[in-house]
Amino acid sequence: MLAPQRQSIGLLGATAIGIGGMVGGGIFAVLGVAAERAGGATPVAFALAGAVAGLTAFSYSRLAVRYPSSGGTVTFVDRAFGVGEVTGSLNIVLWAGYIVTAALYASAFGNYSATLVPGDAGPVVLRVLVTVGVLVPWLINIADASLVSRSESIVVGVKMTMLMVVIAAGVPQVSTQRLDPATWASPLSVVAAGMLIFVAYEGFELIANASDDCRRPTSTLPRAFALSVGVVVVLYVVIALVTVGSLSPERIVETADYALAAAAQTSLGQLGFTLVAVSAVLATFSAINATLYGTARLSFTIASEGELPDALERRAWKQPVGLHITAALALALAVSMPVGSISAMASAIFLAVFAVVNVAELTTDPSRGARAVAWAGALGCGVSLVVLVAESVRNDPAAMAILVVLVVAALLGEHAVLKGRRHGRMRLAAADRAGD
Repeated sequence: MLAPQRQSIGLLGATAIGIGGMVGGGIFAVLGVAAERAGGATPVAFALAGAVAGLTAFSYSRLAVRYPSSGGTVTFVDRAFGVGEVTGSLNIVLWAGYIVTAALYASAFGNYSATLVPGDAGPVVLRVLVTVGVLVPWLINIADASLVSRSESIVVGVKMTMLMVVIAAGVPQVSTQRLDPATWASPLSVVAAGMLIFVAYEGFELIANASDDCRRPTSTLPRAFALSVGVVVVLYVVIALVTVGSLSPERIVETADYALAAAAQTSLGQLGFTLVAVSAVLATFSAINATLYGTARLSFTIASEGELPDALERRAWKQPVGLHITAALALALAVSMPVGSISAMASAIFLAVFAVVNVAELTTDPSRGARAVAWAGALGCGVSLVVLVAESVRNDPAAMAILVVLVVAALLGEHAVLKGRRHGRMRLAAADRAGD
């Protein structure tokens, strides 16, 4: 008989998982994109995206209490709707979302690293730096995957410290004129900007993956989700205030790929710029590392359920094949697409996945109050997705075309290639149960 697993994660640990997951490379990658699109309303854009994230976090907290496991999103969708073509396709789309997110972090790594290179780093140097940002974490995962978890807490501390320094030094430099409503983009553009950078809030869902290790989960999980999202929303809004209030619109456009470092320069000089750039390089590198690590295991789990080809259950160089596929696709996206396009793709994927998770909460929770919040979350994600896609089709059709190809490939692959495999797995499982 196996000894019961020790539940070792308390409120502080669970909250740290959520904050660490969100405050990764996202804020460094998308801050300039949001400021460029929303103008003085950038803090409002971050607040809107945070509201949608908060509603969805409520659904995650309820589902995590009801279905504690390391599977997180995959488990919730399968338990709510059953294992089938739609859920299988959604799980593959979720994997694609993490691939695109890794590409976003790699782009940010390259852009911030380029600011530390003497002279003017051209496109070739930038692509080399992006490539390094993917290949080195890939090699680390192959050599010793345990380095990922051991280094993560250190990098999270560095990130949070530097952000606090930027805020403390930058608030006195903020010009209220640059935040005046006259500097705001149109309401639709502000909403679209908020949804474009929604990927910056991706990461709170990782708390659910640790739900079966939490002490007193019925109280710990809801508080951890609420605290982590609440803290990050405030953090992002204040950072947006400092950035937009410190930089002219022209400077924001000029430094969109490394706006946070440029904002630090206004209050702390070149030292501030360099410190933030170095912190961003560490943060994005760590985020790539962790994303490759987690996504490799996600792809292995999905394959083991019969929702990916048999080859994805195998290992190469002692790691799941999904690690190598994720790294290759993320690198291809990062070197071929601008940050704004990658951000739009990642945000659209997670808005779609989170909408389904809110619906999963609706279908499994009879509580009237919980259903009302889940409805609001599903509606918020759905409307946000429509606004984001509509704006992106108008301004960035190439990104949306690639996104459509990814989704269609997931649907067709699940139907044409994987249906028989999944049904075979289900028949074997039924036969095993009958034999028992």
